[in-house]
Amino acid sequence: MLRFDDLQLFVRTAELGNLSAAARHLDISPAVASAGLKRLELQLQVRLFSRSTRSLRLTPEGELFLGHARLALQSLEDGRQQLAGSKVGISGLLQLSAPSDFGRNTLLPWLDEFQQVHPQLQLRLLLGDRVADLFREPVDIALRYGAPEDSSLVALPVAAANRRVLCAAPDYLQRHTAPETIEALAEHNCLLYMLAGRGHDRWSFSDGKREQHISVKGDRVSDDADVVRRWAVSGAGLVYKSWLDVAGDVRAGRLKVLLPEWRGEPAPLNLICAHRAQLSKPVLLLREFVQTRCTELLAHAPWPH
Repeated sequence: MLRFDDLQLFVRTAELGNLSAAARHLDISPAVASAGLKRLELQLQVRLFSRSTRSLRLTPEGELFLGHARLALQSLEDGRQQLAGSKVGISGLLQLSAPSDFGRNTLLPWLDEFQQVHPQLQLRLLLGDRVADLFREPVDIALRYGAPEDSSLVALPVAAANRRVLCAAPDYLQRHTAPETIEALAEHNCLLYMLAGRGHDRWSFSDGKREQHISVKGDRVSDDADVVRRWAVSGAGLVYKSWLDVAGDVRAGRLKVLLPEWRGEPAPLNLICAHRAQLSKPVLLLREFVQTRCTELLAHAPWPH
C-alpha cells in the first residue's frame, strides 16, 4: 500500500527539483525524506529520479507516475473538502423549475423536507410544463422529463428508469369496462395532454418483445399536466402519465393501473442546467435527495422488471 506522505514527498520533490527543499517544505528531515523516496521506489520497483551530486531529475517512469500521483492526491483532497463541507449547512437562493404535476403533487412535500434539513436555504420554485430558457430566465436548474433538445445543456439523470403508465379512477371503471387489450383503448375517453400546441394522442406500449402504438381520442385536452391528472382522478377518463406523477394517487386508491403487463414509454427525469459551474453543493445535494425519493417510488412501479 502506497503511503500518502510518500506520494506527497514525491510530487513536491518533482516540483521543486530538490529533495532537501521538499523536506523543508514538508517540515521533515532530509534523512526521513530520503527514506520515504526510497520506500516509494521500492514499492513501485522503478527509479523515479536520476540523481547526481548537483541535480535531481525525473526518469521516464517518474514522469509517467507523476500525473497519477497528482491525481491521487487531488482526489484525496477533494474527499477531505467534501467531508468538511458536509458538516456545514448550505445557504443562499436556489432557483428551480419543475413540471406542473410532478412539482405540485410529488416534489413539493420533498422540498419541504429538504428545507427542514437545510433551513438556511431559500427556494424559488417555478412550475410549468413549458421548457424554461435556462440562459434567459431566473432559473438555476430545471427538473424535466426526457433529454433536453439543446445539446449544449448539462443533463444529470435523476430517475432514468421512470415510465408512463395507463390509469383510471375507480369511479370511471364502475361505469366502463376496463380495457383488456391495447386496441380497446380506442373505445374509451382518453384524457389528452398538449405541449407546444400539439396533443399527445399517440400512446406507445411494449411487452418486452414487441411494441404497440395506438392513436386515442377524448373530450378533454389541456396544456397543464396537473389538470389532466385531476380529470382522471375525478373519473373523467383514462390517463397515460409518468409513474412519478401518479404513484401517490395509485397508492391512495384514487387511480388504478390498467394493463400492467405492458410497459409504457420511457419518461426519464433529468436535472438540467446551462453550465457545469451551476452544479453547486446545494444543487448536487438536492439532486441526490430527489433521486433517492424517486428510487423509492420506482421500487413500487407496476411494470414488469
